[in-house]
Amino acid sequence: MSLETPDRIRTLQRKLYCKAKAEPAFRFYLLYDKVCRPDILAHAWELARRNDGAPGVDGVSFADIERSGVDEWLAALREDLASMTYRPAPVRRVMIPKPGGGERPLGIPTIRDRVAQTAAKLVLEPIFEADLEDSAYGYRPQRSARDAIGKTHRLIRQGFTDVVDADLSRYFDTIPHGELLQCVARRVSDRHVLRLIKLWLRVPAEERDGNGRRRMIGGKSNKQGTPQGGVISPLLANLYMNRFLKLWRLRRCDEAFRAHLINYADDFVILSRGHAHEALAWTAAVMTRIGLSINEEKTSVKDARTEGFDFLGYTFGPKYSGSNGQKYLGASPSRKSLKRIKTKIGDLLVPGNKGTWPQVQRQLNGLLAGWSAYFSYGTLAPAYRAVDRHVYTRVRRFLAKRHKVGGRGTRSFSMNVIFGERGVHRLIRIPPRAAAVSLQ
Repeated sequence: MSLETPDRIRTLQRKLYCKAKAEPAFRFYLLYDKVCRPDILAHAWELARRNDGAPGVDGVSFADIERSGVDEWLAALREDLASMTYRPAPVRRVMIPKPGGGERPLGIPTIRDRVAQTAAKLVLEPIFEADLEDSAYGYRPQRSARDAIGKTHRLIRQGFTDVVDADLSRYFDTIPHGELLQCVARRVSDRHVLRLIKLWLRVPAEERDGNGRRRMIGGKSNKQGTPQGGVISPLLANLYMNRFLKLWRLRRCDEAFRAHLINYADDFVILSRGHAHEALAWTAAVMTRIGLSINEEKTSVKDARTEGFDFLGYTFGPKYSGSNGQKYLGASPSRKSLKRIKTKIGDLLVPGNKGTWPQVQRQLNGLLAGWSAYFSYGTLAPAYRAVDRHVYTRVRRFLAKRHKVGGRGTRSFSMNVIFGERGVHRLIRIPPRAAAVSLQ
């Protein structure tokens, strides 16, 4: 459940958006005082608290702040911001696995910096939102990945089947600071806000090796990249990507390439009628001009009528009806998405998990509910059945081992038991007998 924005803040955001929309050349010059407003900082705290997350380099947790007093903590942050003595702490850098293999860095700011960035985002987002192109869907109010998925599916069904399946090389790490700050300055002339953004962009990252030794990287010498994990980073990344999307519109690429572009954060596809190669060549040239680059190894041109392509966790392309074998252009959860959820289920249901069954069951059901909420569009039955089969097998083995049941445990932990008495969430809602036949 999302946190409702207080009326006074919503009124401010509406005024900023309307002014920006009505006057595309207007530059906002009095914003910093709004970032420091007590009500905005208080709401920023509530949003950060709702998102939770680990402590930063200072080790201070939300619980620590609540024990010492949130009001006093917010007052101290406001004083630092208002007096211009605020300085962000280094971000704690950790490496997290990438779905396709390898690792990517994630920066974890301190809670103090998260709240300050959230306050700035509350003020700046309405201004930049007024300028973002309609083809952008990521990290935007009232827009979602599902909207981008639905639009992509509709377009291939309408005949835009020549597809540029694009991939950018390290987008978040390569955004040039100078050009990004120019994008911000086109709308914001308040030097204090610009200074704040520059501080966040150039904050160093702290890494620790296996022995706990500390190493600082980046800092003032860093001239590119938005720290992944920072609250303000998605907004800035959207703003810079908008340079490309806006040029696409101004150059009338939709007409020139008989194409549509769908963008979500650093991910995008171009759906064309016969001009995908030309669209890709133009895109690569523009990306080079703005300091970015296409990953040639991962970028390809495909015909969606004969082969599938992956976008936002879905596979789009030719499919066949299970009832009559008729071919159609569909959308369904990708193989990578299925593999990912199966891995997460396996990681949860390891023998070393000593949690009580109600605890394990709640975690498992939460995982399944979140996955199925995202993957709720298109052709779902085959993917849902595959997940149900995997859940049944893994839960049965988990419970059989825990209760020292011999054999495979199919008698003690039948499908009716697992999806009934044991309360595990089933994605395919079918009667137990039919489920037993389809899942065995």
